Amino acid sequence: MTPSNYLNRRRFLQAAAGTTAVGVVGLAAPAVFANTRPFEGVTINGAGMSSTFAELIKKILPEFEESSGIKVNFSDQAFGVYNQQMDLELSTGGSAYDFAAVTFIYSARWIGAGWLHPLDDFASDPNMNPTPFDPQDFAAGAQTAMRGTDGSTYGYTFEAGAMLMGASRGDLLDEAGVEMPRSFEELISVCQAVHQKDDVSAFVASNLHHWNWIPFLMGFGGEVFAAPPEDLMPVFDSVEGAEAIEYYARLLTEFSPDGVLSYDFPQATEAQLSGRANLQCQALSYLTPMSKDPKSTVSDTVRYSLMPGGPAGSFPGSNSHGYGIPAGARNKEAAWHFLSWLLGKDVQTRLALEEGYTAIARESIITSAPYRERMTLNGTDVASLYLDVLNLGGDSGYMKYRTVPIFPQVGGFLNKAVEAVATGQMNGRDALTQAKKGIVIDLRKAGIRL
Repeated sequence: MTPSNYLNRRRFLQAAAGTTAVGVVGLAAPAVFANTRPFEGVTINGAGMSSTFAELIKKILPEFEESSGIKVNFSDQAFGVYNQQMDLELSTGGSAYDFAAVTFIYSARWIGAGWLHPLDDFASDPNMNPTPFDPQDFAAGAQTAMRGTDGSTYGYTFEAGAMLMGASRGDLLDEAGVEMPRSFEELISVCQAVHQKDDVSAFVASNLHHWNWIPFLMGFGGEVFAAPPEDLMPVFDSVEGAEAIEYYARLLTEFSPDGVLSYDFPQATEAQLSGRANLQCQALSYLTPMSKDPKSTVSDTVRYSLMPGGPAGSFPGSNSHGYGIPAGARNKEAAWHFLSWLLGKDVQTRLALEEGYTAIARESIITSAPYRERMTLNGTDVASLYLDVLNLGGDSGYMKYRTVPIFPQVGGFLNKAVEAVATGQMNGRDALTQAKKGIVIDLRKAGIRL
């Protein structure tokens, strides 16, 4: 069954089974937690990457500290900086942090090396949770990267990334007589029909090409590795790979704003918010600001759909970031007391419904009537699309390429390959061949058998 067929089947089964409702939870902390202060006077330290969720943590921390008696020191850094510094901290067995964000591309490395503490005993012990934690409520696909090969859980998801397609100027599609594209062929046709209409570029993307491009690679029938995680021989330098990278480079050079190769995530989002760029394939949390951000100039014309598919099917990116406890943490129980509160249903429901946090990972919230109502955007049930992609990535396994320990190094080579093609320095096949050579050398230096 192809991923695109799987999406249709899953939506049918969900409709047949019905959904679970979740009510709005008040701002006060649960009474049982407010009257229980087993860690009075304890201080815990935590870290994560800068994000909307990090800002929400800072906002609600005083509430937790008052109700629990625990002092929480929390710091956040840019994604790349955080990964590098936490990787060093964990690899040396450091005890500076009691809880830490477990990022998608480093999850396999950190879990496989034994640098994180298993959480299943904490999650299942009613005496360790201020309210029932219900670990089974997290969307299965979102939790895949948080589990080790031993089946244990080493993190719980706070942010789930499901790649959809968003159009800032759906009205321009209407005027051109075209619909949201469902295939790669249609995507090019739609871009041709709307590019520079009303001075709006047809497409935009961030410069994290190893996230944005690989769904196109797979859609054309290519793969990153032969059979991850066992066989990590790079195989993207194929006929399909060359076709995919040249297709993607065309989107960037022919239909995107000038300077797009330097755009980071916020810049690509801003291009849509301001109506300077129309279509983008990106994680939901970067698309919904078009509908919800007060600065958006396009909230009345936004459209959402599944990402287009290619000849081999549809493979939208699906990732997740969680919070876990380092193996060297000194205050593991107090850290869990905080994480079970932060990631529990009560607080997560509040963040989704009262703070507008869309990248929620608890299935009972995603399928609830209040969340689905908030996420019905310009007539589209975005919540259902979101959950479909989350579970698709986990159930079908096509995202395994991204959670192998060596992917961060591989991703750097793929970024350079895309840039080389988009700037006309190389054709697709040559750029990918060069990337593969560099990757193979690095992997063999690291002792990985190919």
